[in-house]
Amino acid sequence: MLAEQRKHSLAGALTGASKSLRFFYTCAFSLLVGQAFAQTGPAEKDELTFGFIKLTDMAPLAIAYEKGYFEDEGLYVTLQAQANWKVLLDGVIDGQLDGAHMLAGQPLAATIGYGTQAHIVTPLSMDLNGNGITVSNSIWEAMRPHIPMQADGKPVHPIKADALKPVVEAYRARGEAFNMGMVFPVSTHNYELRYWLAAGDIHPGFYAPERGDSSGMLEAQVQLSVTPPPQMPATLEAGTILGYSVGEPWNQQAIFKGIGVPVVTDYEIWKNNPEKVFGMTDAFTKENPNTSIRIVKAMLRAGKWLDDNNNGNREEAARILSRGAYVGADYEVIANSMTGTFEYEKGDTREVPDFNVFFRHNATYPYYSDAIWYLTQMRRWGQISETKSDEWYIEQAKLVYKPAIYEAAAKELIAEGYMSAADFPDFATETGFRPSTDEFIDGVPYDGSQPNAYLQSMKIGLQ
Repeated sequence: MLAEQRKHSLAGALTGASKSLRFFYTCAFSLLVGQAFAQTGPAEKDELTFGFIKLTDMAPLAIAYEKGYFEDEGLYVTLQAQANWKVLLDGVIDGQLDGAHMLAGQPLAATIGYGTQAHIVTPLSMDLNGNGITVSNSIWEAMRPHIPMQADGKPVHPIKADALKPVVEAYRARGEAFNMGMVFPVSTHNYELRYWLAAGDIHPGFYAPERGDSSGMLEAQVQLSVTPPPQMPATLEAGTILGYSVGEPWNQQAIFKGIGVPVVTDYEIWKNNPEKVFGMTDAFTKENPNTSIRIVKAMLRAGKWLDDNNNGNREEAARILSRGAYVGADYEVIANSMTGTFEYEKGDTREVPDFNVFFRHNATYPYYSDAIWYLTQMRRWGQISETKSDEWYIEQAKLVYKPAIYEAAAKELIAEGYMSAADFPDFATETGFRPSTDEFIDGVPYDGSQPNAYLQSMKIGLQ
């Protein structure tokens, strides 16, 4: 691993000179033609270190680095893989990392003081979708009799947790725990797994921080525990857990290893759900406003490249991500989902062009309503220990999500000719709230402007 990282750093150093020269000539040309727009000033801090976890959805960071987009902005970036989400968050808080690929819930949880108290903000969503839920082969065989089948003998999708409920009940009747893994208490994966289970009338348990209980297992019919993403397949194979919720490529890895079956994607749980964000401290963005805008510019270009030409660049992206310095999984495993397909049972590969979305559908815009959904799930499962007003949810979202930085970056990219206004929301009318949607696996509508009404509509969970 260390050798691979050194190799990666050396490669970056060798290409840095040519990229810097290109940046110089680009700037010189811009001055000569006299651009008619106000450019962001020089970066206050140009040598930066960003953290990430080895998941497919760190791709915007890798592509911004490999394609020279960071250096086009005068930024000289080092990318560092982190052991787990807590280490990554701590690195941003203590300044060892200038920013990071983060779970959408992490900046929100830190800012409201759940787990760790720190004001973390995000000016950019990194992607939509990209996760799945996998069960062991034995659990899959127990579920199959309860799943409707197509005429060709393949399961009808989406597979609901209704099919898992009798399996869980059988375990409970024998006095056996039904253990499943997720990557972090405030992760999308935790909330998606809980949502899927609860929609199938399976109670995933409550947190009780006011009582010092951070297990999330009070009243639980299924015990959910933290497992780092790259360790999910091995933990499943060892029998420690019976299933897991994780991002790619670790669901597809279960198929390739023959140890499990992905049963549902998060696209099917909540169509085009927000996934990772790019997180920085609030202090960093205030001390380095130009740098912050330039970071977002580079990552927007990377996101667009990843989605261009109907995912036409994804094979190249998958090969880049397969390197040890990034995700370090086999190309075939990464490409299995990233190129627009997803394999459920072995041989049951289906078209899922939006399994990974990095730019289209306004994927990168930091919507307040996305933040509010995560806060409602924190309340639903007890991480927020008391009822809050609708206004509180909106205020917290605005403390963390920073569309002004995003807008400044987008407008500059439009002026520079890298993108068009059609690539972005209409900034003159954008409110930060997506339209109400019922595209969830249970059909329950969500309106981000009414978080308490949404919580009250849930059969299982706190209000």
